[in-house]
Amino acid sequence: MIWAGFLFGLLGSFHCVGMCGPIAMALPFVGSSGWRYYVGRLLYNGGRIVTYASLGALAGAFGQSLEMAGLQQTVSIVSGVLILLLLVLPAAFKGKASSVMGTDKVMVWVRKKLGYYFQKNSLGSLFMVGMLNGLLPCGFVYIALAGAISAPGIGGAMLYMALFGLGTFPLMYIVSLSGKLISLKVRGMFNRAVPYVGMVLAVLFIVRGLGLGIPYLSPEVVQTAQHTTEMSCCSKPK
Repeated sequence: MIWAGFLFGLLGSFHCVGMCGPIAMALPFVGSSGWRYYVGRLLYNGGRIVTYASLGALAGAFGQSLEMAGLQQTVSIVSGVLILLLLVLPAAFKGKASSVMGTDKVMVWVRKKLGYYFQKNSLGSLFMVGMLNGLLPCGFVYIALAGAISAPGIGGAMLYMALFGLGTFPLMYIVSLSGKLISLKVRGMFNRAVPYVGMVLAVLFIVRGLGLGIPYLSPEVVQTAQHTTEMSCCSKPK
């Protein structure tokens, strides 16, 4: 399921264009050399991917704690349910939750730092802009993180989110070079498709957690000698 991160990022990258495209198109030109223009855009997108992978480590730590408690099936089901909740909860409720958890204050700091690094004339500053951009509120990223919870271990969750970022990279890099290539109509069409893609991903995680004995999709859950559960694609019926 790790490669689902890349596919989700690739299919939903038009959503990224709609949400983060203005930042990508407004990136300053660093220096007078043409190569610095292209490298700067690469660094910006690389910064986003680094942040996504770091957030994946947090999601992986949470998922690993559930696995250590013997809740391997539950991890996958919880991931699917979280994705569904993120899709159906109204934006107003999400805003209130952000205020209660104090993340709104963090976002004020992030936006302040974004403004600071936008004024710096260096390649390193573009990398920092990308890293900070990855922290901005985005339901699309939250859905990806919910999926990362069921990845195998912290490393697996980091890889899942890194692949998610790589999936968004091609289109975001093109937009950072020339944002006029994609019309608002096309962006809107793909933005409307994001919830449906998220629903498919949620169903996949829930079905996987049910352990229906379907190879690779919903592997059977078997008991180990230590009385913990693990999912096996290759287990044979006795």
